[in-house]
Amino acid sequence: MSKTIKFVPINELPRLPPKRRLLMSSTSASDVPSVRLYGARFGLTGPVPLGRSTPDEQESMASEYTPESFDPLSTEQIAITICQIFERQPLVSMTYEIPRFEGSGLYALYYRGGSVDLYLPLATLQIPVYAGQALSSNSATGERVRGRFPLHSRLKSHRTSIMEGGLPISEFRFRALLLPDVHADLGENGLRVGYQPLWNSKLTGFGSREQGATTRQSKKSKWDTVHDGRRRTHGGIVHDVEALIAQAKAHIEWQVDGYDTLPWPHPVGEALLDLD
Repeated sequence: MSKTIKFVPINELPRLPPKRRLLMSSTSASDVPSVRLYGARFGLTGPVPLGRSTPDEQESMASEYTPESFDPLSTEQIAITICQIFERQPLVSMTYEIPRFEGSGLYALYYRGGSVDLYLPLATLQIPVYAGQALSSNSATGERVRGRFPLHSRLKSHRTSIMEGGLPISEFRFRALLLPDVHADLGENGLRVGYQPLWNSKLTGFGSREQGATTRQSKKSKWDTVHDGRRRTHGGIVHDVEALIAQAKAHIEWQVDGYDTLPWPHPVGEALLDLD
């Protein structure tokens, strides 16, 4: 199996706004509050040293500025670091069978095509359509999973779902990062809260597994209503497809509008990994 890696610059990616500068530009003495106050109180016409302020002014100035705090080991900062490293991983093609690999961790699915109108606004942005994790242990029981390939198994299952849903698999790619379970949890939460991926938040049901005999009367999921075709049994259709598409379009517009508000910087380019 050969691998092809190419670097694709994304010149149109919005940049994060520059941090606000705290330093004052050159200012005349008459523009400084303490100078005006002393001039009015004592009839001074010339400049007054800036350090000479009243206790009340000093207290007011102190309340207007507080140094920023930073805890590098906080769960929030760890999640930010994981998401930033995650988005520097290559986008791997799903056109062909994904080679099997061991391990658990974080993953996300992205649209990188031009034929599905609904997802076109996401084609050049780092906004996933779905984010998830595959853990090495059962979160409910703590027991280790039986297989050695939990992350690969999830991606393989998702590839099948995308194809059965009538979507062009060649226009979807994934990112993956092997992580300890606790860090995969933090990374998934960061991606889901930061981006609110469409298939996690609005068109739900994509990541659900085939139902057992006792639950097959559950209604057709929102994802399966919009992307019909998966070989699954269900108890009926309860969602209106046109209404769901309208909600999805509105959500994607909201995602794009808030693209620069995340606490980690987006990469300025991305590596595409094609497996054939």
